[in-house]
Amino acid sequence: MLVQSKPRRIPLAAKLVYLLWMAIWVPVYWVFNGPENFLWLCDLASIILLFALCLDSSLLMSSQAVGVLLIQLFWVLDFLSAWLLGSHLTGGTEYMFDTGQPVWLRAMSLFHIVMPPLLLWGVHRLGYDCRGWKLQTLIAWLLLPATFLLADPGLNINWVWQPFGLPQSLLSPHAFVLFMMLAYPLLLVFPTHLLLSHSFRPVDASK
Repeated sequence: MLVQSKPRRIPLAAKLVYLLWMAIWVPVYWVFNGPENFLWLCDLASIILLFALCLDSSLLMSSQAVGVLLIQLFWVLDFLSAWLLGSHLTGGTEYMFDTGQPVWLRAMSLFHIVMPPLLLWGVHRLGYDCRGWKLQTLIAWLLLPATFLLADPGLNINWVWQPFGLPQSLLSPHAFVLFMMLAYPLLLVFPTHLLLSHSFRPVDASK
């Protein structure tokens, strides 16, 4: 069922609030987690979302919705499972329970919980651009190899070395990166595109 809403601009108040958040979040993450942290798809999405909001860009908003919506939901489920049940579903939120890190710093990662409704609200306001999945695939095809080449393997950023943090020996490291470059658009991006394209009225990309 399509959400029947005309494309609208993002309210100025929302832009200013998010801009303020980013003015705090980016330098704090840079200092305490290092620049490598921004290679994570979710963290890069936060930066791209800033441009989507400020530019009222349905293309950028849609690309990030298809790109990280499911990933963010997995993060939320893993965090809640560990918090409420004491066990992780997929892994990836172990650092949230690391008492070696300040509570306030860990709390800043709770933006993962806010991102899914924010992305859906943004798509609702601006409309869904069906080109978004292609743009996000291109971003991933640039980001995943860059992560493999530049980031510390021990961080396993974007899981380019180990799926869900689990050792894998079926493929060589380079072959596994290629596998991830195929799996990401096929298993996450395109299915989300199909869901959103049937849930929100597409915008006219020719305008």
